[in-house]
Amino acid sequence: MSYFAAAVARGSDGWTVAELDLTGAADIDEVADRLRDVSPDADVSLLFVEADDLYLAILRLDQGEDLRLFGSDSVFAEESRLGALLLGDIETPALEIDEVTEPPAPNDDDDDEPPASEPDVEPVGDADLLKDLGISSHQLLELCAHEGMMPADVTAEVCQVLGCGDEVEELREA
Repeated sequence: MSYFAAAVARGSDGWTVAELDLTGAADIDEVADRLRDVSPDADVSLLFVEADDLYLAILRLDQGEDLRLFGSDSVFAEESRLGALLLGDIETPALEIDEVTEPPAPNDDDDDEPPASEPDVEPVGDADLLKDLGISSHQLLELCAHEGMMPADVTAEVCQVLGCGDEVEELREA
């Protein structure tokens, strides 16, 4: 499984961005340690892990503590060692994806419109982990469920809101 892991950490000097190598990580605690090492004094550290253009996992540490996790689809934990490493311990699903992708009420004028398709993802974890940074759980879940949105697109959208989008894109292209 191919992956891209971008760590972004916000400290007093702004955002620091680095690619993380997760090869050989034994457990989620070791992944958190690698994230802490990017900027040990950071107020907020985030890790965006995109796998096979299908899955996204987001990890968050506040002042190096209180690990919070979100995964775009629970299948990631079932299909790969990396997914199991990152999301395997999450038991609670995020909000039901149907709650944020409910089609609008039927309108008699729109008879030609095909019905909205059911999203085929099952997000897990803490969908509110970016709320105080400007991305509500509703927005995050909507991005993950949007047909045609790849994990890289979701990461780019989130990082643009955070103010480190250009840095993450430069890292991706390096």
